[in-house]
Amino acid sequence: MNQTRKICVIGLGYIGLPTAALLANRGYQVHGVDVVQSTVDTINQGKIHIVEPELDTFVQSAVNSGKLKASLTPDIADVFIIAVPTPFHEGYVPNVDYVVSATKAIAPFVKEGDIVILESTSPVGTTDLVGETLKIENIDISKLFIAHCPERVLPGHIMRELVENDRIVGGLTSESTAKTVEFYKTFVSGEVLSTDARTAEMAKLTENSFRDTNIAFANELSILCDKFGIDVWELIKLTNRHPRVNVLQPGAGVGGHCIAVDPWFIVHAGGDDAKIIRTAREVNTYKTEWTIEKIKNAALKFEAENGRKAKVACMGLAFKPDIDDLRESPALYIAKRLKADGLEILAVEPNIENHKDFEIVDYREAVKKADIVTFLVAHKEFKKLDITSDLDFCGVLN
Repeated sequence: MNQTRKICVIGLGYIGLPTAALLANRGYQVHGVDVVQSTVDTINQGKIHIVEPELDTFVQSAVNSGKLKASLTPDIADVFIIAVPTPFHEGYVPNVDYVVSATKAIAPFVKEGDIVILESTSPVGTTDLVGETLKIENIDISKLFIAHCPERVLPGHIMRELVENDRIVGGLTSESTAKTVEFYKTFVSGEVLSTDARTAEMAKLTENSFRDTNIAFANELSILCDKFGIDVWELIKLTNRHPRVNVLQPGAGVGGHCIAVDPWFIVHAGGDDAKIIRTAREVNTYKTEWTIEKIKNAALKFEAENGRKAKVACMGLAFKPDIDDLRESPALYIAKRLKADGLEILAVEPNIENHKDFEIVDYREAVKKADIVTFLVAHKEFKKLDITSDLDFCGVLN
């Protein structure tokens, strides 16, 4: 495939920007699109608006070379990549409004022979919806190559995993699959696997539902161990010495843009047949509520014993260790709930400088000032602390 072909990436967030920067550094001319003016301005200065190792170097190089430019509107291209959020409405109903809006936005610029790729993790049938939306916009989709290729990268390792991880490509037609596979092979060193669009969509949802289910087992185990007076961290270490057992680490819940969201896409479509997947989601949601009650009970006990309200250090706000991503974060939700319930919160998040709801406190200062220290995220900084806490929900002290 000609390396001078132009790529248009819709959505310059945690997936879109790394993808755009990688492609630009591989020789493609990349036109990035985002709806937020400040994001566009930041990228065009060769800077980044998110925290991700190595991304700043990739973006700076791409912008300085003239291979990457950000804009509020799409442009003519040979390959269109849609990488926009897919959250859910109230009641866990899938929300593909951003996908539809992005598809409508590119419609005036799509031409015969172009490849249109949906990378956003989506409910089964969303790639078909992309095709239907383009048809409504009077585009002859028989002359396009439309496919789904879900992202499957780990925040903190995105630049490496975009290249090294295997990818799944599913087109609306076999020709669409083949053309899209050819494109990904120009920059992916992992295997690029072929299937149809609906299977590709379901594959990504299955990956995250599998992980959610395994985390739910660990979270339920931690609740039971608390009831039985057992150290869950020691129990898991001992249990995992079995050659065919690998219990994951429990936490304060499950967050992020994938695992906390994607299983609901299956549950919504699968109804009563999605029993285990639904239960796992409910267990992980309950673990967050259970955590809140444990902290509130500790605060009430302190107040009863000391005659004043406790200062509670919430150690970590991100959805996982060592990143700045707050999307669907149980830690952030816990801090907000505690604050709303009248507790004095010392909000700690080493990976961000400010937050609209909290004053961000240095972790060393927070530990000194707090009456109660509760660990919600196992950030590397916290592991250096020489303290004890009965409210370590993520095993940072173990």
